[in-house]
Amino acid sequence: MSRKTLSLMVLIVLALAACGGESKMVEVTSVMRETVVEKETVVEVEVVVETVVETVVEVETVVEMVVVESTGAPMAPMPTPSPFAPSFEVEGGSAADEVVASVPDTAAMVEAEEIKPDEVQNAEPLTAGEIDDNELFQKYLDYSASYYGPPVYTVDVSERHIISVRDAQGSPVLDAHVTAFADGQLVFEGRTTASGQALIHPRAFGLSAGAVLAVRVEKNGAVNELSFVSGQSDHHVVKLDHAGQGDAPVALDVLFLIDATGSMDDEINKLKASILQISAQIDALPARPDVRFGMVTYRDHDDAYVTRTHDFTPDVRVFQAELDKVRARGGGDYPEALNEALHQAVWDVEWRGSEAVRLIFLVADAPPHLDSVQDFAYNVEMVEMVRRGIKIVPIASSGLDDQGEYVFRQLAQFTLGRFVFLTYQEAGQPGSGSGTETSHHVEAQDYTVDDLDKLIVRLVTDELAALNEHTIRYWEQ
Repeated sequence: MSRKTLSLMVLIVLALAACGGESKMVEVTSVMRETVVEKETVVEVEVVVETVVETVVEVETVVEMVVVESTGAPMAPMPTPSPFAPSFEVEGGSAADEVVASVPDTAAMVEAEEIKPDEVQNAEPLTAGEIDDNELFQKYLDYSASYYGPPVYTVDVSERHIISVRDAQGSPVLDAHVTAFADGQLVFEGRTTASGQALIHPRAFGLSAGAVLAVRVEKNGAVNELSFVSGQSDHHVVKLDHAGQGDAPVALDVLFLIDATGSMDDEINKLKASILQISAQIDALPARPDVRFGMVTYRDHDDAYVTRTHDFTPDVRVFQAELDKVRARGGGDYPEALNEALHQAVWDVEWRGSEAVRLIFLVADAPPHLDSVQDFAYNVEMVEMVRRGIKIVPIASSGLDDQGEYVFRQLAQFTLGRFVFLTYQEAGQPGSGSGTETSHHVEAQDYTVDDLDKLIVRLVTDELAALNEHTIRYWEQ
């Protein structure tokens, strides 16, 4: 059955449902001839509709007009934060005078099931660059301070304390539990990543210069403590003589968080074509990790679905089968349901609880909604990621604007991740083909370019290699 025939059948079924108002079984067998008039051009279309038995459900379409009073500042109500979550503010922009809820696209309500092999086999290679805003920290602060654009949640990370936890041999300690207290109140909780590090930003938690922070680091019964006075960035090395995991393979959880709206065809097809190769290379790394793959896909509030979650599996072919079902559909307005998707990625999959490297690769081309009442907020979720020791690597796809870049780089810096961005022959022109140029606010000397799949493998390789590094990273302020 052709896609056009299937679409026509869907429209027939939905039309019958809207007229009938009750659920019933309808059998359709006919040859139809109809006249389509569009822009004064008459086209005669003959369509053969095959016999189908379809369950018809009542379809109710509601069009709402929501009027938002302009206040000169965007609405951004925050969820109830955890005890150690900072109080964030929204910066820049103004509320929309009028918001119209869009009608769901009928064609998007039923996903096409057939898979076109050429969509996967002929996927054009994507190139990408990456920067580490924690390594280039002063440049990141300069970029953040110069941002002027649509509203974002401001998080003051200008004072940064790096906690580097090392064992008796000088190797990084993965998954050490780090807490910080000010005046007896918990203000920070996190876990060290593969580099044995965690970041504490006192000003993000509303602490002023002169506040005394008491820091406790523990793992497997081993404990060490330190304290410092806030006021300027610093680096603190903590020795922790703990019982390691021996020769057990490194547990590695990799979750792909994918924007599945209509503009994401290229990136999704590239992932489909590359995931087996990516997983095979990861599995063959010298560290021989015990790797699992998971996925959360998302669209927007008026689409056929908002989020879909696929929990971790050690079988890459099972993961590949789920990825093959993903279709780029819907979207409508520019921002997407990234806030909800981040919440799902953090809370609704079974991350391993200890001795694990946890990575999220966010593949998206639009920022989250910050223009209306939201149930979730990305800045709260990134605090939770730090608490659980999850590092996020956002991959900025074609068309990501300045607001999206700012949010993506916030997520990466705060969780010790990297900011990745697709590159083209001409900056900001995806149609120009793969190349080395980008329209994002990064300097050419600060990044190198590689195929996207190779870059993902390299980032995972670097993460696992950090477990055996004796050189402490990010010690310069």
